[in-house]
Amino acid sequence: YLLLEGKWGLPTYLIKESGLNSGFMITQYSTAALASENKSMCFPASADSIPTSMGQEDHVSMGSISARKTLRIIDNLEKILAIELLCSAQAFDFRRPLKSSLILEACHAYVRQKIPHLNEDVVLSEYINKALDIIKSKELVNLSMKD
Repeated sequence: YLLLEGKWGLPTYLIKESGLNSGFMITQYSTAALASENKSMCFPASADSIPTSMGQEDHVSMGSISARKTLRIIDNLEKILAIELLCSAQAFDFRRPLKSSLILEACHAYVRQKIPHLNEDVVLSEYINKALDIIKSKELVNLSMKD
């Protein structure tokens, strides 16, 4: 969220003319909701165990519930990372003509091949989904591992 505050020489909400454009403001709501949902799923499933088998099994592990919650948390985390990737790429553009490390430059170039810099308000869902595809592909990890 700190990239969106208009500090560090970056425009508010990472968009030019932020008074006319909302830019990436709404992404804060999405990531906050996903993070809060993840926190709510961290309650131990075993704490809600009930006796089964005529009282013979008084502690049921609820492991399958925990596994399903973990998968949902990972799914939400990938979405959060996709939004962070969008915001980071946008902020990166505003730092030009400064250069970063070779790895970050390569990662930024890869993102920009798939997702353009935004100059005005657009529906962000298409770009969030493209960023999500990048996250799931692990291509940025592969780029960062190259010599």
